[in-house]
Amino acid sequence: MTTKPKIIVLDDDPTGSQTVHSCLLLMRWDVDTLRLGLADESPIFFVLTNTRSLPPESAASVTREVCQNLKLALEAEKTQEFLIVSRSDSTLRGHYPIETDVIAEELGPFDAHFLVPAFFEGGRVTRDSIHYLIVDGVPTPVHQTEFACDSVFGYHHSYLPDYVEEKTQGRIPAESVERFLLADIRNGSLERLLNLSDNQCGAVDGEIQADLDEFAADILTAASRGKRFLFRSAASILTSLASLGPQAIAPERMSQYVRNGKPGAVIVGSHVKKTTEQLERLLQEPSVVGIEVDVSRLLGDSGEQRHRLLVETLEKCDRLHAAGQTIVVYTSRQELTFADINTRLDFGVAVSDLLMNIVRGLPPDIGFLISKGGITSNDVLSKGLALTSARLLGQILAGCSMIQTPKDLPEFPNLPVVLFPGNVGDADALATVYRRAIG
Repeated sequence: MTTKPKIIVLDDDPTGSQTVHSCLLLMRWDVDTLRLGLADESPIFFVLTNTRSLPPESAASVTREVCQNLKLALEAEKTQEFLIVSRSDSTLRGHYPIETDVIAEELGPFDAHFLVPAFFEGGRVTRDSIHYLIVDGVPTPVHQTEFACDSVFGYHHSYLPDYVEEKTQGRIPAESVERFLLADIRNGSLERLLNLSDNQCGAVDGEIQADLDEFAADILTAASRGKRFLFRSAASILTSLASLGPQAIAPERMSQYVRNGKPGAVIVGSHVKKTTEQLERLLQEPSVVGIEVDVSRLLGDSGEQRHRLLVETLEKCDRLHAAGQTIVVYTSRQELTFADINTRLDFGVAVSDLLMNIVRGLPPDIGFLISKGGITSNDVLSKGLALTSARLLGQILAGCSMIQTPKDLPEFPNLPVVLFPGNVGDADALATVYRRAIG
């Protein structure tokens, strides 16, 4: 019987596990921590690199460090069969091709790297190599959405070969990209996969999960015959590669993880339009009270101002929690402008530092925590809660993972934490997660 390869996911924010369950999320990537992932019973584990929040040079450096440590961990665990996935955004934002280039340098050679951005739970499909976001039931080419206008990761093409040419600045011409269309995938791709070499770039269609199931089966067969593949993908291909089956506890019953039936806390950092709509709906729920953090007060970098803002916020949190309210801490919604990208990223770090100080100062007996936004969620796990690893319980809503902190965590033991991406769900999704959390 062929041994299934270990699926190693380098996740550029902590939400890539949004279609799987029962596996480890690693917030550190020293050799010993990586060995935990390799030795774990689950066929898949995630290394949360958070590189989407970093400038390009730092993203490359972190990815290189992970890969170099991973080589040592693979050798120590005697793991020979593995697949590497560079998991990124289903709306094509992120450091491509920087991260896949570094992975290929450190862990290659690979026969091919595949772009597989389909994420069905989030309404992202790929057809005829064009990537779509389904908006109000209408498939919209993703370059026509707000995500393509991202000030850091903007782009001009939904046709994946053109996207590749744009992002590689012509190093990979559009016409050289191998297109795996729906008909190809449904008729079987094994022979084509076996003939790929020299890190050939491939663009993979996907309209329903069964499409990626078929493609993944051919990938695993080709890998068992010695082919080495790298993926730049959203989450749905991970479902097919890992093939885990249903999670232990249904999404509607996850309130049983809430500690002592206590009210919880919600931290909202994401600024996309969808998050703002979801926040407005959540604040209409009974026993929910919002605390707006005016981040413009952080401009000018006054340490005294930051401290005052933190103290004011935590005093409100304590008072409302004691009154039995679920507290929703959210950053002010107005869009600030900056002189350049690095200044914007630096300000983002300052905002995140404030939010993480708020997380650390939350009432210790909160029943649950919901973190809204990919970068915010990563920081909640690695900085706010200072976790090395956590076990993924499953999805409380399609695309929204719930983890549980270790029982020996000093500040917040056994705390259920929902990782809610910024761009997932309909307008009621955040309110739905809250209602499921309180049962």
